[in-house]
Amino acid sequence: MNYEYPPEATPLDPDEAEGLLLPHITNRTELDRWEQDNITEAETWAFRRKPKELLSIDFVCRLHGRMFGNVWRWAGEFRRSGKNIGVDRWSIGPELKKLLDDVKTWIEFDAYGPDEIAARFHHRLVSIHPFVNGNGRHARLMADLLLIHILKRPRFTWGSENLVQAGELPAKIYYSTAGR
Repeated sequence: MNYEYPPEATPLDPDEAEGLLLPHITNRTELDRWEQDNITEAETWAFRRKPKELLSIDFVCRLHGRMFGNVWRWAGEFRRSGKNIGVDRWSIGPELKKLLDDVKTWIEFDAYGPDEIAARFHHRLVSIHPFVNGNGRHARLMADLLLIHILKRPRFTWGSENLVQAGELPAKIYYSTAGR
């Protein structure tokens, strides 16, 4: 398969790419479709009822496995390689536990408003970058689950509304970051 990554994507190492469970996939468009179908199933499962221990390492991994397990062999397992983002691979478990404990404390002591707790959670989870791939999508779903099931707030839109005409955004992004 030819992996063409968008500029913001984290590339897979060759051994990670070997974890593809669907040999009939030949391009990024097909991969995206299969991953999205898997994510939709995971969302249905996760929003059906409040998960036990949502703020646990076990649930974080289980959700990633549900989101990508029909597509990738390594789904739900911490990455074993260095990436262009994230903590060192041996720090993933401790950093994730620290984050989950921090979120529980923020909630218990009403340290921030619900939206800020979810935003801080999302940001740190992406920064840890626990998995080979799918970290952004996983962190968004984790933040939404936190909002719905624990903080009793609506999920974020994550910019899903069409705020610009199709085709405008990439040019604006390109020109705003050119020369940096």
